[in-house]
Amino acid sequence: MPTIRHPLADPTHPGRRPALAAARAAADSASQSDVEQVVLVDDDGRPIGVADKATVHGPTTPRHLAFSCYAFDADGRLLVTQRAAGKRTFPLVWTNTCCGHPAPGETPAAAAARRLRFELGLEVRQLRMVLPDFSYRASDGRVEENELCPVLVCLIDGEPAPDPDEVETTAWWSWDAFLRAAADPDSGLSPWARLQAPLLDEALYPER
Repeated sequence: MPTIRHPLADPTHPGRRPALAAARAAADSASQSDVEQVVLVDDDGRPIGVADKATVHGPTTPRHLAFSCYAFDADGRLLVTQRAAGKRTFPLVWTNTCCGHPAPGETPAAAAARRLRFELGLEVRQLRMVLPDFSYRASDGRVEENELCPVLVCLIDGEPAPDPDEVETTAWWSWDAFLRAAADPDSGLSPWARLQAPLLDEALYPER
């Protein structure tokens, strides 16, 4: 797939500084502690406890709550992201706009808005749930993901200002290009995006 680099992908670009500073400040104010926690869930999706995110992911990972968000611009283009090289799970893998974990007591929608602001400096509009019961399990050979992962979509305006600790780079793709990447085993797309893409296509474009 083509890679489209925006000038603000450069972490030294002066245009990035205000957006990144504001995103970090918002994320810090939303956090209740310095330790990020995830919500553990049972097979029926009911919360059964919490665990530190840093300790929960390993070769075998307990099932926990997450989210995936797909952000589109006014022209219908999807913002796709490449995960940062320093990510513990699936580094440098291309995926949907944003993924993450709701904090205890936080809804997936609130978590998606928070992480889009923190990771990409973006404010969202018309955020809505599309696949509330999506669940998957996948491993990159070192670390496993085992998530109840509701899928949301939203609209965004403007260009992203990626946090280099979270996002390596970004690109705008048409929805059809994303579907082709999801169907191509050599595209480098994340396993969860591959599974979500046809389900989202059916939900968003039932007339196709």
